[in-house]
Amino acid sequence: MHLPAFVTAILLLGTGISTVSAAVHQYNEDYFYAVADAYIFRGGREGLYASSAEALKKWADFGQVAPGVANGQSEVRLDRLEFHRPSNVANQYGPEEGWTGLIQAVIFEVNDREKIGYSSPQGYRYCCVKELVPKTKCHLDRLIYQEGADGWPQVIDIYFEHNQTVAKPVEHSITIKDSGMYYLWFVNCDEDLSAATVAGQTTWKNPGGYLPGMMYPHIAFFAVMSLLYLVLMTIWGLLYARHWTNIFSLQHYMTAVIVMGMLEMSAWYFDYVNFNVSGHRPMLPTLWAVLMGCIRKTVSRTLILMVSLGYGVVLPFLNDLQKKQILALSVVYFMSVSALDIVSNVGAIDDLTSTARLIMNLPVALLDAIFILWVFASLSATLRTLQFRNATGKLQLYRRFTNALAAWVWVSVAWVAYEMYLKVTDQYNERWRSDWITSDFWHVLNFIFLCVIAFLWRPSAHATRFAYSALDDEDPSAAENGKVASNGHRSPRKKPAKVTGNGFIDASPEEAAKQN
Repeated sequence: MHLPAFVTAILLLGTGISTVSAAVHQYNEDYFYAVADAYIFRGGREGLYASSAEALKKWADFGQVAPGVANGQSEVRLDRLEFHRPSNVANQYGPEEGWTGLIQAVIFEVNDREKIGYSSPQGYRYCCVKELVPKTKCHLDRLIYQEGADGWPQVIDIYFEHNQTVAKPVEHSITIKDSGMYYLWFVNCDEDLSAATVAGQTTWKNPGGYLPGMMYPHIAFFAVMSLLYLVLMTIWGLLYARHWTNIFSLQHYMTAVIVMGMLEMSAWYFDYVNFNVSGHRPMLPTLWAVLMGCIRKTVSRTLILMVSLGYGVVLPFLNDLQKKQILALSVVYFMSVSALDIVSNVGAIDDLTSTARLIMNLPVALLDAIFILWVFASLSATLRTLQFRNATGKLQLYRRFTNALAAWVWVSVAWVAYEMYLKVTDQYNERWRSDWITSDFWHVLNFIFLCVIAFLWRPSAHATRFAYSALDDEDPSAAENGKVASNGHRSPRKKPAKVTGNGFIDASPEEAAKQN
């Protein structure tokens, strides 16, 4: 099969996937789409692992369904399917005319895509016509496909009988013997059935449960991440309680971010476990996990921005303009990332990259870029201020923070480039088994960065030396004017530099020298 023809079919049919709420793909009177010379409805696409050897011994025969969920059997089950045709079409036939319409269900692994259809000089053909019979051995007015020695692709015929408006296939299961990315299409080559619709459901199951193959590793991943966040939260909580009297404002925000991270990871874990066991993915648990993640992302970015501006360390407070700008950016970011994550996760059971998701990535990427530019511009100003004030302790802290943030940005950019490379070179998701790494990597990267920030701003007996002070002297033993320092001398008050409205210095080196 030529690449453009298959890609065109995927793009046209991608918009036809119906809304689903489980590993049970539900169809609600959905219409077929005209693709080349056929009418096709895409019933689903999932990565499926091969059935276990034991399950194949017991249940390999066509149509047999193993009892239970984690039974080692991987299958695509057609159950309660119905195809409807308009009554004016059905009324053209009498009650004794046999079958009067045909729809075919075809299940194929993505590497067998060349076996579906035929590329002719006149264009790509899915339906058999007289001149193609000698070339393809196809049957007139049916789907063109080349069956391999292993019996794949598998095609199931579904007939409209007499003058009936409804066609129902026999409920049965197709056992998956080889791991792969599998597609299910419903195809008809009859112009009279162009207005036909599909209703009912199909059920897709892997050997260990209902999770699609690309999602299955999420269970173990989020279990590990939940434990890691629990460890971080425990260590932070112990330090927080021990040094309660020395806690300053930024550490309160850090506590909130760590707790939200723990709640998010555990919410995702239970969401995937429930989906894998029950086959259903209720909206509310998934929505809870999504919103916890969106709140964490927003608060984390806002916190990083506030730290970069020097809040709590260089500045006692942010001015009104800064507060309004930060609030506006945070609200817009929360709305954008919520829309993206809801589309990507709520009700999502198909191993499908939706067009809507790709489009919604754009504003989130733009807002992330704005955050990054603002953060580094603010960090530059804060570092200059600390250097001018000779605040060596705070300056060292901020330099470490800047280096960690720069490393995070560089790794993020490199990973985005790698993701783009994968999408360009793997249009058919043939590397589906490692796809989870591209999305879950971000959770690992953010956790590592959070650990670094938690270490830099950890609660301690002397943590308040990094908090805002009206004095420029960073020696904890000389924190107040007139107090006796460790060397027995009083620490003199320095004449303050000129400060702008946003709290940063506004003095040339010459002016600063004069002030001192």
